[in-house]
Amino acid sequence: MSGASLLFSCSIQFGVSPPKLAASSSVYHLKSISSFGHSGFSKKSKLLHKSDEILCKALQVENAPCFTVGQKFQLGDVIEAQQFERDTLNAIFEVARSMESIERSQILKGYLMATLFYEPSTRTRLSFESAMKRLGGEVLTTENAREFSSAAKGETLEDTIRTVEGYADIIVMRHFERGAAIRAAETASIPVINAGDGPGQHPTQALLDVYTIEREIGKLDGIRIGLVGDLANGRTVRSLAYLLAKYRDVKFYFVSPHVVKMKDDIKDYLTSMGVEWEESADLMEVASKCDVVYQTRIQKERFGERFDLYEGARGKYIVNQEVLNVMQKHAVVMHPLPRLDEISVEVDRDPRAAYFRQAKNGLYIRMALLKILLIGW
Repeated sequence: MSGASLLFSCSIQFGVSPPKLAASSSVYHLKSISSFGHSGFSKKSKLLHKSDEILCKALQVENAPCFTVGQKFQLGDVIEAQQFERDTLNAIFEVARSMESIERSQILKGYLMATLFYEPSTRTRLSFESAMKRLGGEVLTTENAREFSSAAKGETLEDTIRTVEGYADIIVMRHFERGAAIRAAETASIPVINAGDGPGQHPTQALLDVYTIEREIGKLDGIRIGLVGDLANGRTVRSLAYLLAKYRDVKFYFVSPHVVKMKDDIKDYLTSMGVEWEESADLMEVASKCDVVYQTRIQKERFGERFDLYEGARGKYIVNQEVLNVMQKHAVVMHPLPRLDEISVEVDRDPRAAYFRQAKNGLYIRMALLKILLIGW
């Protein structure tokens, strides 16, 4: 067990707060200055902490190394996949692994999370709310904010955020407009987590996806991954591409109907990072080469009135028993869910069907993020 895991484990056992990374003893913390360039102060008074040396001695932990203090660990918001470096990902995953053994905790007792969902959600909203409650926090929720919040009266997103931050300590938001999460983070003085912004990004889904791949395959460097389905509108595959580009010798295969091909911005980004990618129309061939077949739903809601385009794209690529037959024994099938008919039910019985384990991993990743953002590492 590493020093970080040991300190976190001991802090849970003895009921004290783990050490923060920030060198300052202030009860306020700066929101990190990320790639979209905003900063601000969190209003919520944070728990005071002792120095690493004193805390380690109190917990009888000897020679336990701590994370390096640095800007990359000052996590203020979770908005886009590009904001994470590889060592930060490793640190988040380490905290998430610690969360797997926690059924109930009180480390976030006294904290309130507001969930603002302007689009439908089951797994993301419930996993965030479950994560907060399992750590002892409370939840304020608006499930269909587009229709039943003041947005229906014409209130701006900025005014909504300024109001809600007066009630809560952290905001988790899903919105139908790309870029809405950046606007919210620029407005808020408390942490904001992007739970999906239209066809833009879904960074916490990407985090749990990478975490799942590592748990299932045993590595991230050198993997081959096939992204299948709606790649033009799929915010999950966009965020996943950004994260996996941090690893060495990764290759992407893009398999999709022409109308929902992966957009050039992702292809250009991968090329700029020296990441190999290839487009293919042959799912069977790609499945035989890959460690991960990442299937996605053709998203009807992104087609507007063009039902003809939707019907032409839907059902073209289906993961079924024939696909499983050509896959390698160690490979897995993943899906961000919900699914329609793009993965046959018969696949569920195969141990390589990882999508329900993938969904469970979302709980641990979101527990980790809430802890890190609210009380530190």
